[in-house]
Amino acid sequence: MKARDDRGSALVEFSYLSLLLLVPMIYAMSAAFVVQRSAFAITAASREAGRVFVQANSGAQAVSNARLASGVVLRDQGVNPARVRTRFSCAAKPCLSPGARVDVTLSTSVPIPFVPAFMKGLSSIPMSAKQSVVVDVYRQERP
Repeated sequence: MKARDDRGSALVEFSYLSLLLLVPMIYAMSAAFVVQRSAFAITAASREAGRVFVQANSGAQAVSNARLASGVVLRDQGVNPARVRTRFSCAAKPCLSPGARVDVTLSTSVPIPFVPAFMKGLSSIPMSAKQSVVVDVYRQERP
């Protein structure tokens, strides 16, 4: 009996094995990138919202400007601002009193790409970011 020729089979085995390992690795990396992008976006948005909030002239203007600023940052990172919940809390009344602390909290749920709907517990990752900003002590008190 003559021995079978195995030339070329290593290339086929390598191709199948690399495809089998490469596709899940690329999916895991893309899912991690989506989560990291969203985490960076809400962290940066909360920081900017806090900065803008304490520089406003009135409480209503502060909320409006802060929401606008956080929306710009979120859109810049590819996150839909409508999916992000923004909450402001003040340690003093009025909110913009000199030396008062303002807390800005953004929270969202990041959907993982290509996860089927029946896996509800694994289809999204909740995340939030909180920023505390102090109103400048040497600033005039505003409503």
